[in-house]
Amino acid sequence: MSTSQIYIVISVVVLAIIGLLIFFAGKNKKGKKLTPLSGLAFGSILAGIIFADDRLIGYSLIGVGVILAIIDIFKKLRSVRP
Repeated sequence: MSTSQIYIVISVVVLAIIGLLIFFAGKNKKGKKLTPLSGLAFGSILAGIIFADDRLIGYSLIGVGVILAIIDIFKKLRSVRP
């Protein structure tokens, strides 16, 4: 394995651990659920990290994920404002 692949594997493992901690820690609390658009954004960013070997695909997926996250933020802001 090359150094970049090791960094990718470490980042995916760390993200999975953080996701599990949030899932189990937030189980008892009544918090806001993840919207489908933000879940899609998270998934595309994660896929961009996984497919980082091919830069065009990896960066495209990360870019799509960021754009989807920004759209989700604006949708939430509009629903909060009267």
